[in-house]
Order: sequence, then C-alpha cells, then structure tokens
Amino acid sequence: RVAYGNIKTYSPKDAVVYNYITTLDGVMEKEDPNNWEFVVPARLKELWKAKDFGPYALENGKMPVAFLCNGDITGGNSGSPVLNDKGELIGLAFDGNWEAMSGDVIFEPSLQRCINVDIRYVLFIIDKYGKAGYLLDEMNIVK
Repeated sequence: RVAYGNIKTYSPKDAVVYNYITTLDGVMEKEDPNNWEFVVPARLKELWKAKDFGPYALENGKMPVAFLCNGDITGGNSGSPVLNDKGELIGLAFDGNWEAMSGDVIFEPSLQRCINVDIRYVLFIIDKYGKAGYLLDEMNIVK
C-alpha cells in the first residue's frame, strides 16, 4: 500500500491550531516524572541542556522530534516509512491524532493527521543518545 500526503498543521476547533512539527523542547515541557509515559531519561535531558544535537538540529538550533502529515494511518501502519518527493526517508509513521480515530470509518482530510517521528531525531538518538554513531557509517545519509 502506498499513500500520498503533505506535511501540514491542523485546527480541530475554533482558536486551536497544532503546528506541523514538534521539537525536543516540547518533550521537556511535557515531562512528568510521576507518569511513566512522560519520564525523560537523564541522558536525554543532558543532551538537550547542552544543545548537543550534532548535525541533526534545525537551522534555528532546535531538535526536531515529530511531524504531522495528512496521510491516512490505521492499525498496522506504525513503522511505515514516510518519504519525500525524492524518495528519501524523512520519518516513520507511528500514530494518529485524536481526531483520526474515526479514520477506520471515514477519512476526514481537514482533521486527520498521521504523527511521524522525524528521521533526524532517530539518527540523533542512535548517534548521540545511544552512542552508536558507528551504525550510521553503514548508512547512506542524505543531508
């Protein structure tokens, strides 16, 4: 199965707009040490505080984590590659927004978004967080 989509924001209700991109700053803002789903590992906090993102940061110095697109996602699609118009891997699909829950019944293009991990974040985690940069030597990474 191949689907086509665009990276884009969405507005589920009046005066609420979700940007198409999230950064590591947002991960830190959402940290909750009392909720296992929102615990941030100490090493990741250290890298964030030091702004040690290597070549994976955006031009503004922020570390991208995830992005939204209007591609359709349903159960079983998690981990699917997200490619740009040149066929280059830019992310991996992993979830849908809350409004996408109806997607198995009807697709609502103005509301439904696929949430994707940014491949730059994946590379950052492998290289800086996991200290396994040697794995990147085996990959053809387009900059």
